[in-house]
Amino acid sequence: MDLGLNDRVVLVSGASAGIGLATAQAFVQEGARVAICSRSEKNLEAAVRRLDPGGAGSVLAVAADLSQPDGAQALYARVQSQWGGVDVLVNNVGGPPPGNFAALDDAAWQRAVDLTLMSAIRLTREVLPGMRQRRWGRIVNVSSYSVKQPIDGLLLSNSIRLAVLGWAKSLSNEVAQDNVLVNTVCPGWTRTQRVRDIVDERARRSASDSHSVEQSIALGIPMRRLADANEIADVIVFLGSARASYVTGAALQVDGGTVQGYL
Repeated sequence: MDLGLNDRVVLVSGASAGIGLATAQAFVQEGARVAICSRSEKNLEAAVRRLDPGGAGSVLAVAADLSQPDGAQALYARVQSQWGGVDVLVNNVGGPPPGNFAALDDAAWQRAVDLTLMSAIRLTREVLPGMRQRRWGRIVNVSSYSVKQPIDGLLLSNSIRLAVLGWAKSLSNEVAQDNVLVNTVCPGWTRTQRVRDIVDERARRSASDSHSVEQSIALGIPMRRLADANEIADVIVFLGSARASYVTGAALQVDGGTVQGYL
């Protein structure tokens, strides 16, 4: 199936590792020009070597801190200068740190809002006018299945990701007639560094080992395993493609069946 992504300009945030890197790689394989960002220039350099080993120039790496108000503006300015407007935006950032209610002060909540919610809003604000003018665009937000079923110990993520979902659904209604489609992908437990950190923390608190904790998590998933980042990326790429031409406002979990609700 031709996804219609050849020579499209794609911007993937948080793309130096994990789901973001796998997503960038999948878009490159479809012939897209892909801009990636991360706060770490060292990690970005390693990502570019993996994504564009031949130096074909199909990948642009920009160091940016999207939790800061000027981060999105600087990132978009670089991409626009290099390739013009963005056709596909993938809003992906690392989730807020674990924590229970009593341990979270105002500063922790504000950092989570800036990182998880405002980064998506600010980047979308930059790319959206061009998409609407060209009457073609795809915005895919990478969230978590926690928007449908909360995860113990991830109070910040459970809360702020729901705000992203409400914003995305509302935005999708505003821009649908301009053929700009807005969707949210909700991964389940996936083999990323963030999940490894959560598993290690649970092991520490329970005086157990990380392997046992991971096995316990897997037993709660009908498929009895964690996802690979590439499995999440494939869904993101489809929603970012020309083929997903009548899907908007959706929140699609890719979780191996973890969420037990009907919706």
